[in-house]
Amino acid sequence: MVTKYDEVYMRGSKDMFIQRNIKYPCNVIFVDSKVVGFICPSRENISVIIEEGYENNTVIDEWHKYCNDKIYPVKHLGTFDIQMRDKVTLSTDIFLPDGVETKLPSILVRTPYNKEDNNILLMKYVQRGYAVIIQDVRGRNLSGGDWLPMYNETEDGDDTLNWIAQQSWSNQKIGMIGGSYLGYVQWAAAASGNKYLSAIISVVTAGTPFVDLPKPGGSLTSGMMAWAFSVSQKKFDPMLMIRDDWDNLLNIRPINDIPQKALGYKIPFIDKWVEHDDYDEYWEKGNWFNRAKANNIKPIPSLIISGWFDDNGMGTTEAIDLTKNYKEEYRKIILGPWQHSGNSTYDLHALSFGIEALKFDIDLLHLKWFDKWLKGIENQVEKIPCVQYYTVGEDKWKTSEKWPISQGKQLDMYLSSNGQANTSKGDGVILYTKPQNNAEDTFLYDPLSPALHIIDMSENEIQVPEEYTLQEYREDVLCYTSCELEKDIIVTGDIFANIYFSSTCEDTDFMVRICDVDKSGKSIKIADGFKRAKYINGFKNPISIQNDKVYLIKIRTSKISYMFKKGHKLRLTITSGAKNFVFPNSNTKEGYNGKRTVIAENKIYSGPIYPSHITLTIE
Repeated sequence: MVTKYDEVYMRGSKDMFIQRNIKYPCNVIFVDSKVVGFICPSRENISVIIEEGYENNTVIDEWHKYCNDKIYPVKHLGTFDIQMRDKVTLSTDIFLPDGVETKLPSILVRTPYNKEDNNILLMKYVQRGYAVIIQDVRGRNLSGGDWLPMYNETEDGDDTLNWIAQQSWSNQKIGMIGGSYLGYVQWAAAASGNKYLSAIISVVTAGTPFVDLPKPGGSLTSGMMAWAFSVSQKKFDPMLMIRDDWDNLLNIRPINDIPQKALGYKIPFIDKWVEHDDYDEYWEKGNWFNRAKANNIKPIPSLIISGWFDDNGMGTTEAIDLTKNYKEEYRKIILGPWQHSGNSTYDLHALSFGIEALKFDIDLLHLKWFDKWLKGIENQVEKIPCVQYYTVGEDKWKTSEKWPISQGKQLDMYLSSNGQANTSKGDGVILYTKPQNNAEDTFLYDPLSPALHIIDMSENEIQVPEEYTLQEYREDVLCYTSCELEKDIIVTGDIFANIYFSSTCEDTDFMVRICDVDKSGKSIKIADGFKRAKYINGFKNPISIQNDKVYLIKIRTSKISYMFKKGHKLRLTITSGAKNFVFPNSNTKEGYNGKRTVIAENKIYSGPIYPSHITLTIE
């Protein structure tokens, strides 16, 4: 159904029409052919407008059944400048439920996005008996100090938690919530080992710098430049992301000149990122995964939420890895068919999802999580499935006792060719069987003409599923394609690519993509992974590639649960360029920031001697 305003709707449940082809849909609730309300899902909040008397037709009924108790007025206690260990003060707003005499559990939100903006969305926790503390992180908005993303958050988070615990209204049980950077600061605070942090709700969390952003696989992401513009001044300004000259800007070298030419001023943290090319103490300071491991932190009840197409998806992968030994009740995972904006759309670029793709009770689950671990309410939230995940194509939510899924089995698929795997018209195949004949597939990677990573820079979503059919006609894209599938196959989990290569240059990059090829030949990217060649022995041990040697590079892709349907094909592509995702590697020691570029002759090897393959988990 299309409205006169060109809005597209389709029947969802018997009482609902869902809005398609839009982020943050406004779903319409019908009862007896009468419009009685609207429900609008988003990443962390669900908004409902309903005619009185029809609450039972919405998720509000679940809220009433769970917490139909007193709602407290909100009191703004004030704005406080909390002093950190180095004397820098961070601006912090505190909200308390008015009329509560007992000590309160607290929910802390630390943000680089102006603490006053949208803080009303957190007042539901105050109304239900929580102290809510919202803080501008260092160097942002009204806080002091210099803004260096992902640098001071462990120490500042630790100091803030300690300050909260010492307040007269605090019961010393503190939770944290938020997405993206607001997720990162939770894991950073947890890495300190702070004894007062008692629960976290990690939503599309940013990860550590060389695994996630800003240097995925070791190369500087260009896709993050739009975000860098938006936080380039003291106050967050999303309008700075929207430009029509991104193609030209991203070609400017040195990279740290881009802000000056685009905005008229430098961005100091971009200078830092460029200055510290290799992994060093600067990057280690922001590595919450390593620091948490080193501190042997206590298990913190963690609700971990992300999506298959989240551009911080590797951050969630790290969170899952860090918590893998937690007791079941301490860790719950939800993985949907979502981008970084989360629980927000039924249609995402080249893919569309079923009517159950979005969850309307996600913020109720947040409240239950905090109630259990901060208030001690026995609400059975610790007994929900350990993992809930959505299989794209099958359009179905499923559960598992663990991640990787308990019902999966590993399958190795080996590359094979007669040396002509260039383009999807070549002879590259990917097989279930053991390695076949020895082969070498060669392509030339020119940093001045790299293959595209297909995104809209101004959208600030860099991992969306998109059609790569035309890109796969390029001679610098190797394609290895399975035979037509004889039955539906469901791939769930991380995908690991083990690729043998050589290069004529001392450094280069490799991007692998997993694609679904339908009966018409259309190829849709559903997962990918990236790595800079000089880091094949780890990010702390860069090497110089020797042109007479064959190396093994191991690449872990983004997570996925996807049904490859009967008659479709599975395709692996390998190239060295990912324009818009990372700055092109110059193939010299200067890497992505080199003014001088060299064309690399890169070879991929397959067969018994060099058994290049991918490893999948099949349900």
